[in-house]
Amino acid sequence: MAQGKTADQDQVALICERYQSDPHRMLDILRDVQDRFRWISRETMATVAAKTGLTQVAVEGVASFYAFLSLTPRGRVTIRLCDDIVDRFAGLPAVVEAFENALGIAVGQTSADGAFSLEYTPCIGLCDQAPAAMINDVVLTGLTPEKVREMVAALKGGKRPEDLISHRFDALSPYERAKRMVKNNVRHAGAVLLGPVPEDAGLMKALAQTPAAIIDQIAASGLRGCGGAGFTTGMKWRFAAQAEADRKFIICNADEGEPGTFKDRVLLTERPHLLIEGMTIAARAVGAREGILYLRGEYVYLRPLIEEVLAERRARGLLGTAIMGVEGFDFDIRLQMGAGAYICGEEGALISSCEGLPGEPKTRPPFPVTCGYLGFPTVVNNVETFCHAARILDCGAQWFFDMGTEGSHGTKLFSVSGDCINPGIYELPYGLSVRALLEMAGGEDAAAVLVGGPSGTMIARDTFDRKLTFDDLATGGAIVVFSPERNILEIVEYYMSFFVHESCGYCTPCRVGNVFLQKAVAKFRQGLANPADIAYLKDLSATIIETSRCGLGMTSPNPILSTLENFPLVYSAMVKPPKDRIRATFDIQSAISDARVLAKRRSSIYDKDFTK
Repeated sequence: MAQGKTADQDQVALICERYQSDPHRMLDILRDVQDRFRWISRETMATVAAKTGLTQVAVEGVASFYAFLSLTPRGRVTIRLCDDIVDRFAGLPAVVEAFENALGIAVGQTSADGAFSLEYTPCIGLCDQAPAAMINDVVLTGLTPEKVREMVAALKGGKRPEDLISHRFDALSPYERAKRMVKNNVRHAGAVLLGPVPEDAGLMKALAQTPAAIIDQIAASGLRGCGGAGFTTGMKWRFAAQAEADRKFIICNADEGEPGTFKDRVLLTERPHLLIEGMTIAARAVGAREGILYLRGEYVYLRPLIEEVLAERRARGLLGTAIMGVEGFDFDIRLQMGAGAYICGEEGALISSCEGLPGEPKTRPPFPVTCGYLGFPTVVNNVETFCHAARILDCGAQWFFDMGTEGSHGTKLFSVSGDCINPGIYELPYGLSVRALLEMAGGEDAAAVLVGGPSGTMIARDTFDRKLTFDDLATGGAIVVFSPERNILEIVEYYMSFFVHESCGYCTPCRVGNVFLQKAVAKFRQGLANPADIAYLKDLSATIIETSRCGLGMTSPNPILSTLENFPLVYSAMVKPPKDRIRATFDIQSAISDARVLAKRRSSIYDKDFTK
């Protein structure tokens, strides 16, 4: 086992003090410790616990929850290979073999000298340029075995990961660095977000309106949350505005972890000012003075850019006290980095993470708009939603309302990846058919399309005329194209393994039920399934959806259910007569009796807004 850098406990104490030893900043503290010492030892956890007034068990609960934190030493250079299904189909196995041969270690190992660690990580938001990897805080895309051998040789020769991007990396601006690492691949720029955008025009118009008038405009525009669930944005803001409290918060959910989704990555790179403008308008509307931008750990390469934008806006009087000279309009934003946890895309888990806790969902009600971050009213929207809000205040509610279709107004950013000629971002009005989008992306030969990521719907050729709207095929943005040579059951089994890995483990249906679903799909792939296994898949899926506590469990069976519906022959072709086979069973109903109570199912429309 490679030895990590011994943590100087005085330095650990200084890291705690940097965050005022605030237990709610636990994730920031532990991230800094991880970056400095490459692991979090028991001695370090004891120091952090003493400084923050928590128990060591509580500190370890956070340190052990997030994938980017480690309780054992990691290498000075940690290489995280994205193992999403798109990367696998794009040549990941050969890339992995090249890394293992060049480094002399297998995935999951650290070299004896502590120089390198090699790991898998789930989707890192780069499906349009796979295979991809994170090397410390640097992103590398379009990997090939030849590139890997050159990279490893350079790193062993003393080069920094940053030097793989440019020999003058330190002289580049944060924006130039991001552009060197990752292509935007904007294939179609629409009228709202990716076309010409005047600077802070929406904010200036918002300052001339009352908070109530701002909310009225957002409501009249028909804007709905762009994370997939589609809760009405104006209604969410109105609830928060009406809540009586000494403090209110605006949180931007920039934790787009849904495999196949990367639209917010592009907005964070190309429209960071528009995002902050939208958050500031929301603060004006609901009476919030404090904001948090929660940036997923996989987008750490964008951190310098976001910090630069925040600093610039403070210097220009667009954040801070008396914004744009308006007395009493005070609002500022802190950047909160995530640390590798898909569940934190769920708003309750995200709020828990911001509070310095493991990213576990919160029981609802109460809802965040009345009792959110630290118990105060909190508006949580994603990057795209805030950007839309800023444009609506500039151009007017009717302008936005007239785009799209009934019930689905405005434009939508679609992240298209997989087996197509032109993967990337397409900003288009709602109402487009899947077939039309495939034609634009060069994916006409597709046999299957995953709409909305693994928690969405897999459709077949005979339904490609379905519309991309909230009332037909709702999506947070992910459109993954699969050609006829792809194995549907392989795709399904991968996505089920993803959900198993990413479950927070709080409730039995999600923690245990998804494992059994994955094993059942494996039986089909091995040709060991019998006719009763199809009913078993449906029954177990229904139980998990009914009794899970949050959106992950409520949607995790979707890869199975949508393919059972749209690709029934794939399953029936693998079924064999039962003969003497014994199907493994598990009394999930008994195991989840307590979970049924905890789930507290509600019919409220707001209860469906479990993502962004």
